[in-house]
Amino acid sequence: MSTFWLTAYVLIWPLIASGVFLTLCVALIIDMRAAKKSGKSLV
Repeated sequence: MSTFWLTAYVLIWPLIASGVFLTLCVALIIDMRAAKKSGKSLV
């Protein structure tokens, strides 16, 4: 593996992981607001 591709991998995977984590957090907040609005428990 060349140095360029190794560097790209090391720099890109945290961005991908952060994007997935952000997506999950936003979905959780949307679900929490919807449950609160309808008066239901989230669990």
